[in-house]
Amino acid sequence: MPISMSSKCSPLSPKNEEFKVAPSQKNAWFQFLKSIASFKGDLSSLTAPPFLLSTTSIIEYSAYWAEHPSLLVAPANEEDPEKRALLVLQWFLSTLKEQHSSKDEAGRKKKMKPLNPFLGELFLGEWEDASGTTKLVSEQVSHHPPATAFNVWNEKHGVSVQGHISPKAYFSGTVRIDRKGYAIMHIDRFNEDYLITMPKIHIEGIMTGSIAPELSGTSTIHSSSGYTALIDYSGKGWIGGTKNSFNARLFRDGNPTEPLYMVDGQWSCGMNIKEMKTGNTTQFDLRDLKRTPVTVLPIEKQGELESRRVWKKVADAIDAGDIFAVGHEKSKIENEQREMRKQEKAEGREWPRRYFKRVDVDPVAKQLSQGLKDVESDIQGNGAGFWVWDEDAMRERPDSGVFVKVG
Repeated sequence: MPISMSSKCSPLSPKNEEFKVAPSQKNAWFQFLKSIASFKGDLSSLTAPPFLLSTTSIIEYSAYWAEHPSLLVAPANEEDPEKRALLVLQWFLSTLKEQHSSKDEAGRKKKMKPLNPFLGELFLGEWEDASGTTKLVSEQVSHHPPATAFNVWNEKHGVSVQGHISPKAYFSGTVRIDRKGYAIMHIDRFNEDYLITMPKIHIEGIMTGSIAPELSGTSTIHSSSGYTALIDYSGKGWIGGTKNSFNARLFRDGNPTEPLYMVDGQWSCGMNIKEMKTGNTTQFDLRDLKRTPVTVLPIEKQGELESRRVWKKVADAIDAGDIFAVGHEKSKIENEQREMRKQEKAEGREWPRRYFKRVDVDPVAKQLSQGLKDVESDIQGNGAGFWVWDEDAMRERPDSGVFVKVG
């Protein structure tokens, strides 16, 4: 199926979207490449050159689920289960642009390497718009292997997205990132669940220093109402193709060759939605969407484990371009965490998670992944276990009056 929006998306070319390593930084970049090419294990444990470091911790990436609250809650107001499934697919695709684009909304180039969260790190935020209040709690529940658990919810519309993502970075011709784990969207009104898995990431242009993220593989959205969406990702290859491309099909369970809708386009730009029964096609331009900024407490009012408070000195040093201060402040945090882990091990105890709990089986994920071989593999994670929202802990330990119990 051709990507008919490619002409509209032409401003988002590889040349405009890539992060270019400056000539003065090329030597450090190639030294870094040598180290990752010979490294065995998860690349996230390696120290990246300071010019690549972002001021944002990975734990904040959970906020991408709710940057457009109106799209997040839209399925709760749709009576038709088929159209609800399409709205969930459309919302999910809208979460990819800012998360993976190498430029921010203002067109500024992003730093490529986010900060690695420490065990127990928290990010708490909320959005206010016409959809009401949407809230987020994100917690780093595992460090080796890394895993971030999150809960996004809007009480007014009865919609929540809960889950955990466990990334693993490795080198195979380029930097590649597998993201195990899953999210479950729940819609109270219909008592309906959607199991969502994430695409893989790889980095284009590492040998030239013109770096850009690209998505690959397949992600799945499977609903308890009997609909499945499969999203295949591809990019621009040596011979052909289009950057940031995807093709998705939505079908009733058991009928993968008879799609109800076909959706294609570029996740960095827009999508075409074709209803197969009528042949009607609509276009949805992601660049027309206005992000609703997540709001957090002022730094001085945040808890001692909240991400922006903990990493503030590191972020300030990155912004100032002070390489020595970046290394010094970052090492202080990392060394303190290492000492805490040593002490816990010596005392035979484990760091208590605040908002999430580990379970042997997540019954909703188990049910919705049954029979879907690749999905069953994806939700197993990278050995970090299954993590679910701990409502009792939330009731016992509300934070700063900002968050209250769910329900």
